[in-house]
Amino acid sequence: MTTAPQHSTRISKRFAELREAGELGIVAYITAGDPTLDATLKYVRALAEAGADVIELGVPFSDPLADGPTIQRASERALKSGTTLHGVLDLVQRIRQTSQVPLVLFSYFNPILQFGLEEFAGAAAEAGADGVLVTDLTPEESEDYRRILQARGLDTIFLTAPTSTDQRLQKIAGCSSGFLYLISRTGVTGAKDALPDDLPALLRRARSFTQLPIAVGFGISLPGHVSVLGGLADAVVVGSALVSEIEKAASIDAASAALRDRVHSLKDAARRGLSRREATL
Repeated sequence: MTTAPQHSTRISKRFAELREAGELGIVAYITAGDPTLDATLKYVRALAEAGADVIELGVPFSDPLADGPTIQRASERALKSGTTLHGVLDLVQRIRQTSQVPLVLFSYFNPILQFGLEEFAGAAAEAGADGVLVTDLTPEESEDYRRILQARGLDTIFLTAPTSTDQRLQKIAGCSSGFLYLISRTGVTGAKDALPDDLPALLRRARSFTQLPIAVGFGISLPGHVSVLGGLADAVVVGSALVSEIEKAASIDAASAALRDRVHSLKDAARRGLSRREATL
């Protein structure tokens, strides 16, 4: 079993705390700059206050292939407001003035390449980011990227899918640090009502190849999903459901309140699940 060199980031510390408590983590994704970076700053504060354990900031990209319609529209709104990778890094710096919540930059590779790998890693670490997830970078092409980011103390998080072979799962797990992001279903992102039946088996398979925390994403939106996954996964990733709250809210304050309520209910479900598990031990 091989894993990337592990260093102590806010991400690994938070997962260690969750493991100690036996509690499922909530990883919250929002698109940075939707509708503005100032609004995103308020949203991050609301999410952190409501109990989000890790926050993923999506870097808007003009051709977001892995994203469903909800996040695609958020990317369009963010680009329209002039959001760039430089702007997102400035936002991280502003978040750090008031919060130590673990932050992951969620990006396609092109903006990072345009920025310059060394320059990006330095700027991200200096701003206070903890990890980076690049959706369209394969482990085979990631050697330089991983070396440069890990030298700056940044976690490199990779996605793995239900279609991944055992060999592929092992390869992806070996390149990852911080946590492994397990996609729960094939297709694009989006909130769903039911989780796939084969998800527990997929989690067990992934678990056999890594000691990293495993976060399950794509389609997670309801407290019931959290209750089901408690004891199986280490965290759930909630994205489209949160981005949808932002899209339909009448104002930034209303969106902040909706995000707070949504994460609060998910975190409550995680804690209730812990209480139930303790009661059966």
